[in-house]
Amino acid sequence: MIDPREDQAAGLRRLFRRAPPTVVALYATGRRRAHIALQAAHRIAGHSRRVLLLDEVQGEDSLAGVLGLPAGGDLLSVLGGRSSVRALVQPVPGLLGRVPVAACALALPLLDGERRDCVLDALRTLQRPANVVLIHSACESAADPSPFALAAPRRLVVAEASRSGATDAYQVIKRLATAGAGSLHVAVCGARGREDAMAFFHSLSELVRRHVGVPLAWLGELERDELVAGLGHSAAEASPRDAEAAFLRRLAAFGNAQAGAAAVRGRQAWD
Repeated sequence: MIDPREDQAAGLRRLFRRAPPTVVALYATGRRRAHIALQAAHRIAGHSRRVLLLDEVQGEDSLAGVLGLPAGGDLLSVLGGRSSVRALVQPVPGLLGRVPVAACALALPLLDGERRDCVLDALRTLQRPANVVLIHSACESAADPSPFALAAPRRLVVAEASRSGATDAYQVIKRLATAGAGSLHVAVCGARGREDAMAFFHSLSELVRRHVGVPLAWLGELERDELVAGLGHSAAEASPRDAEAAFLRRLAAFGNAQAGAAAVRGRQAWD
């Protein structure tokens, strides 16, 4: 569990002197997950939204492949001055860019306070020009979310209207529920029309209601609706607006809680 105490990260509150960005953990399901995730990012970006992609997915579902980009330097490389923050941002047309964070997501709970603060300072710099931060998360990791996905106030599942899309979406939602997630936004892509999209969503929602018990909030069709408006509504997500400002605070607390747990385990091992 994330330690909710805020005194450990009081300095992080200075980050958001203006309206903070909306932070969303994004899970794309179906046959072409990376393509769907990128399409969702562009739909959320619209004509003027500034969207930053934090990509923690590796392998064929990483956004690097679909964008024709090299794997790129991970956010963790800001430690020791190995890379500058700005140099890590890979350009993506129509978006602010992509930053790989897979290694950082694994290492963050193990970092000491000084190194963790360095990573959070880098995130502060990256988020400053963004309206929306999308954390591209692997479906398989949903039962054990990374610190980034766990700290995000909102979770969005983009489900392809297909058998594989439905199966993937159900498994992701079930895993997220196991990890303690509350309500989830769901958008549908690849449907033949509004009627099919709504039928797909209602079928998935009913299955989840019966077997998982997590409420699903309809966000719309990926190809036809303005997704960003729905993401900002608190009716579908219990967290209030100021929960966005808690993103880095939660990451900081996560690291402190993990470090404390590790210290306890270490003492027990020696006893």
